[in-house]
Amino acid sequence: MMRVSIVQLESDIGSAYPFTFTTSANEIDLVHETYSIEGKIEVKGSIVNTGKVYRVEGVIYCKKSFQCDRCLEHFVHDQKHSFDESYKKEAEDQNENVNYFNGDALDITDLVRDVILLSQPLNNICSPDCRGLCMKCGANLNETECGCDRHIVDPRLAALQEALNKE
Repeated sequence: MMRVSIVQLESDIGSAYPFTFTTSANEIDLVHETYSIEGKIEVKGSIVNTGKVYRVEGVIYCKKSFQCDRCLEHFVHDQKHSFDESYKKEAEDQNENVNYFNGDALDITDLVRDVILLSQPLNNICSPDCRGLCMKCGANLNETECGCDRHIVDPRLAALQEALNKE
């Protein structure tokens, strides 16, 4: 668990308290079926008592291991995810824009896991210019040009293409 004590901040409004955590994907129950987090997850940030809320800001560093959805090669990318959340002690007037907590410490474990999960794109792509695999022969187009005719005729124009081929 990643717990940040707020005891020092309760009477010191406006001051920042830095924190650093190192954890693993297993420790924070971060399991995904299409990628994995390799090595340690490092969390650096600070917490500030604004007088109304406790503002938690920081950055998460990790390495994501995945198979590219286009070329099927294995890749590892360094990732950096920022977070900025507000917390308030449990009260009767709950607001949807603030997280609530009890006690003398904030547990940011769920925040870290959620930021990493929600920061992932829908597709795992090795690079923006990945060309993928040839639809005909399966060659990795990032490594070689296979020479296959990959031109696809729009199905709406297939009859016109057939007429042109007959001539």
